[in-house]
Amino acid sequence: MIEDTKSGPLAGVVVADLSRVLAGPYCTMMLADLGATVIKVESRQGDETRTWVPPERDGEGTYYLAVNRGKHSIALDFADPDDRALLGRIVERADVVVENFKPGGLARFGLDYETLSAQNPALVYASITGFGSRGGADLPGYDLLAQAVSGMMTITGSADGGPTKVGVAIFDVIAGLHAVTGILAALRTRDATGRGDRIEVNLLSSALSGLVNQASAYVAGGVEPQRMGNAHPSLYPYEPFPARDRDIVIAVGNDAQFARLAAVVGLPADERFATMRGRNLARGDLRAALIERLAARDADEWFALLRDAGVPAAPILGVGGGVELAAELGLEPVVLAGDVPTIRNPIGFAHARADAPSAPPALDGDRDAVREWLDRG
Repeated sequence: MIEDTKSGPLAGVVVADLSRVLAGPYCTMMLADLGATVIKVESRQGDETRTWVPPERDGEGTYYLAVNRGKHSIALDFADPDDRALLGRIVERADVVVENFKPGGLARFGLDYETLSAQNPALVYASITGFGSRGGADLPGYDLLAQAVSGMMTITGSADGGPTKVGVAIFDVIAGLHAVTGILAALRTRDATGRGDRIEVNLLSSALSGLVNQASAYVAGGVEPQRMGNAHPSLYPYEPFPARDRDIVIAVGNDAQFARLAAVVGLPADERFATMRGRNLARGDLRAALIERLAARDADEWFALLRDAGVPAAPILGVGGGVELAAELGLEPVVLAGDVPTIRNPIGFAHARADAPSAPPALDGDRDAVREWLDRG
């Protein structure tokens, strides 16, 4: 059953989700988490990520489970007149449409922005592409391609190694978040003017935005960033260091933190290390001095001492360790979506509350519920 009485900041907002894979579904899951009613419209074959296994849970890819909680699934064939009519009814009820088809791909079905906005001027229409709707319109929108062409792979990995991708489709996630931001802004404007808008987000623009200081190094400083392994181009010390038993990460962001680090590990005074610029210029000597002193204790001992002294430091954990640490810190990282464990939405509110999320839907599992909801008007 599709409830008309959901709670949350976006309660009452209806989203027709025509997207698949990651960037779009991540966006619409965020909206569902905030209380929106999200109708996930899939092909008869379903979202590709349902079959991206291993790993899996009860035959469903955990990739799919990661970004589809709180939605209602209906499978439709856009080429089928009856299915297209049913989709038209869903879109009529929608405040927001989210799609990630190739630019122009929905026009032949009458599902493009121009057609739908003429029918519903208050509609917010969000398009997510790989490389925009101009010169890159025909390029496939895969995160790995965006990592390759944006420069991400040239700054990731060891200095003497080859280009390396990040361990997650990071630009899909960033593009999804940018789409959420644009949708919320358009909804606010609509509330004031009664007019919807079109939001366009692409992976490459999101990638360059997400490269922040590295992209700024090029456009503002004329510097082409290079791979530095785990080191930082502007901060030092800011990388893993070997302790007696294993590595520990030390992340010094200012001179006061370094002074506390030097006191804890017993570094002798050296004016070269007093400023960030000096530490960067002398990082080879400073690294050697730190390694020599850190060898005296195990990583856990150093972590406790540095934490007590207010020096940013951390052990290197696996994903499971990260989830467990978040739980220990009271962050409650895991939330059940139905009976499926998922990672909690990181946004917290002092007053607003949303309903507990429903499980990621089975393919076409809500067809009858969607029809009944449409008939209720």
